[in-house]
Amino acid sequence: MKSFNVRVYGILIHDNKVLVSDEYIKGMNITKLPGGGLEFGEGTIDCVIREFKEELDLDIEVEKHFYTTDFFVNSAFSLNNQIISVYYIVKAKEFFDSKQLSCKISTKPFDFEVLKEGAQSMRWVALDEISESDFTFIIDKRIGDMLNLR
Repeated sequence: MKSFNVRVYGILIHDNKVLVSDEYIKGMNITKLPGGGLEFGEGTIDCVIREFKEELDLDIEVEKHFYTTDFFVNSAFSLNNQIISVYYIVKAKEFFDSKQLSCKISTKPFDFEVLKEGAQSMRWVALDEISESDFTFIIDKRIGDMLNLR
């Protein structure tokens, strides 16, 4: 059966750096932006707010829409599953220090405490250095290029 999978991500820029998420999913190291899957009955803005709260324990607000997938992308994990991704520029509701976040913030990629399914660490990438090569999947690569052109 063919289906759609809607993903929602936040672009958090702080001190001219972008927060990226390094994850270990289905035996692969993946770099993407913080966010995840839209739940049934949920709006996209509510989704990105929920995802930041779950992953970082950070209260955010959406500043503006940045991009929605405008080309076909099949899921890397499931045949006949089209991915639609929505990206928002977000900001923290209050001043924060990376040390306050509930997840590991590292300076190196894939700096997991334990390598297991769902392992995650975050890191900051300089906005003037970010590019498609910083990301794993084709949609995120487009975002990397778009951010580099800002």
